[in-house]
Amino acid sequence: MTKDALAQAQADYAALKAKNLKLNMQRGQPSDADFDLSNRMINALSVEDLHMDGLDLRNYPGGVAGIPAARSLFADYLDVKPENVLVWNNSSLELQGLILGFAMLHGLRGSAGGWVHQKPKMIVTVPGYDRHFLLLQTLGFELLTVPMQSDGPDIDAIEKLAAADASVKGVLFVPTYSNPGGETISAAKAAKLARLKAAAPDFTIFADDAYRVHHLLDERDTPVNFVALCRDAGHPDRAFVFASTSKITFAGAGLGFVASSEDNIKWLSKYLNAQSIGPNKVEQARHVKFLQAYPSGLEGLMRDHAKLIAPKFQAVYDALERELGQDGGGYATWAKPKGGYFISLDTAEPVAARVVELAEGAGISLTPAGATFPAGQDKEGRNIRLAPTRPPLEEVGVAMQGIATCIKLATEERRATR
Repeated sequence: MTKDALAQAQADYAALKAKNLKLNMQRGQPSDADFDLSNRMINALSVEDLHMDGLDLRNYPGGVAGIPAARSLFADYLDVKPENVLVWNNSSLELQGLILGFAMLHGLRGSAGGWVHQKPKMIVTVPGYDRHFLLLQTLGFELLTVPMQSDGPDIDAIEKLAAADASVKGVLFVPTYSNPGGETISAAKAAKLARLKAAAPDFTIFADDAYRVHHLLDERDTPVNFVALCRDAGHPDRAFVFASTSKITFAGAGLGFVASSEDNIKWLSKYLNAQSIGPNKVEQARHVKFLQAYPSGLEGLMRDHAKLIAPKFQAVYDALERELGQDGGGYATWAKPKGGYFISLDTAEPVAARVVELAEGAGISLTPAGATFPAGQDKEGRNIRLAPTRPPLEEVGVAMQGIATCIKLATEERRATR
C-alpha cells in the first residue's frame, strides 16, 4: 500500500512540476485589492486640513506622542484613553524595537538600570513570529520558549520561568489571532498574566496586537485590554500594547502606535524626544480624515477587507480537505482561525523542510520551514506557515492543491523508509 501511495504521489508531483507554476505563499502581505480599499486616502487631505488640533502640521511643533486626533482615534481602537497612546510612524515593529532598545540602555520604569547589564531573557511563544525572534536576538536577548495553546500562551509555563529568574524581563507575543496559529488569549489567561508574580520587578508584557480587528468571520474572538488588566492588578506599568494600520491602509505608509500607562507614555516620549522632533503629522492627519470618512468607519473598512480575505482562507481549507481528506487523511492538521493573516499547518511526519523544498521545486514559494521557531529550529520538523492573503483567490486554490501534493509525497517518502 505504501509503495502504491508513493508511486501515485510521485506521479502527481511530476504532473505538478509540468505546470511550470510561479506562485508565492510566503509572506503575510495585503493584496492589491486590499490596498485599493484605501486609495482614497491619498486625497483625503485638503489644504485646509493642514491645520488640525491647533497645529500647523507642516511645521515642527506638535510633540512626539502624535497629534491629538490620531491619539484619540487609536485610543478607541485599543479601548484606552488618548493619554495612554503614542502614535508614531509606519511600523509597530519599529516601536517595539525602540522601546526594547531604550530598556536595554536605560531600563524601564522601576528598573535598577539598563537591561543590557543583566544578560536579559525574553519569553516568546512557539510557533510564533519570526520578526519577533530576529528583533530580540539582534538586541541581545536570550529567548525562552513556551507553547501557544488554543486559548493563548501557556501561562503556567510563563509564570514558572518568570518566578524563577530575575533576568527574565518579559514576554513578547501576539494576543489576538496570533501569528501563525490564529489563537487568541482568553480573558482568564490574560488576567493571570497581568497579576503573576515575577522575580523581576520590571517584568513586562509586550503584546503585539497586530491583528486585533482583522476578523474573518461574524463569530469573532474578543481582544483583551492589557493596559486595564495590569492597572487593576496593581502593575500599572507592566504592559505595552502595539498595533498599526499596516494591514488596514497601506503596508508601506501606515501608522504604528502603542498603548500603556500614562507614566510609560511619558517615559517613552522622553527618549523619543531626544532623537526625533516628532512623527509624520501629515500622515497621521491623512489617516484620521480617511478612516473617519470611510462608510461605517474603521469597522466598515475591516468588513471590506474580510470580504476579500475570508474566501482565500476558505480556499486553503477546501484544497487541503479535497486533496488530503476532511481530517487531513493522516497527512497533516491545520488551524482554522477566526481572524488574522496566517494558517498554521503541522505535517503528520517530520517532513516540513522537505515539503517546502518540493514546493519550491514546483514553483510554489513557502515560508522557510522552522521560521516560526527561534533560529529556525523546529525540533519536531512539522510546522509550516501558510500566507494566503497576497495572491489572487484563484492562485490560492492552485497553490494549495500543489502544496497538498508536496505534503503527500514528502510523507510517503518518509514512510517508505521505515
